[in-house]
Amino acid sequence: MMRLQGRERGFTLIEILVVVVIVGIVMSIAVLSLTLVGGDRDVRDEAQRVVSLIEVAQDESLLQGREYGLELMRGAYRFVEYDPLTGQWGEILGDDTLRLRELPEELELSLYLEDQHVLLKDDPAKTAMDDERSGRGIETYAPHVLIFSSGDMTPFELHFVRDIDDSLVVIRSDITGAIEFVDVEASMR
Repeated sequence: MMRLQGRERGFTLIEILVVVVIVGIVMSIAVLSLTLVGGDRDVRDEAQRVVSLIEVAQDESLLQGREYGLELMRGAYRFVEYDPLTGQWGEILGDDTLRLRELPEELELSLYLEDQHVLLKDDPAKTAMDDERSGRGIETYAPHVLIFSSGDMTPFELHFVRDIDDSLVVIRSDITGAIEFVDVEASMR
């Protein structure tokens, strides 16, 4: 029998280490890209949650003949209702769906009414109900967005901004209450 002249050769330790480093780099790039895409999805999910809650308030307003409002803060939002007997806006009691909701810490809201930027506060404003409980005089209070029992609504543009990665989602409403997501990239061209 004839013997082969060369020796059989396997992988050296250096070759194996190079492959491991290359696989590690590719995996880290994949994880980073998924994290950034997932982050955009989180902002869009929060915007979708607000849109869904506005639609719930619109439906309840139409069915019950009540007027609702949406008060926005930099890092939160809540729905309020109009009491026609007192002529004042007040917090909705006993409704867990339309309660005060806080946004994740890294997310912030920006509101535009009639193309004018509205400065939002950090905390909810005092309503007539709060003033009655404290014994103080009633201050004038009105929410930013009015949701009427007729189906109409205050036109607005709401920006969901996350500064750490410049994620931005914009929703816009017209007077008929129709809400749409705005393609930010297309509007910047």
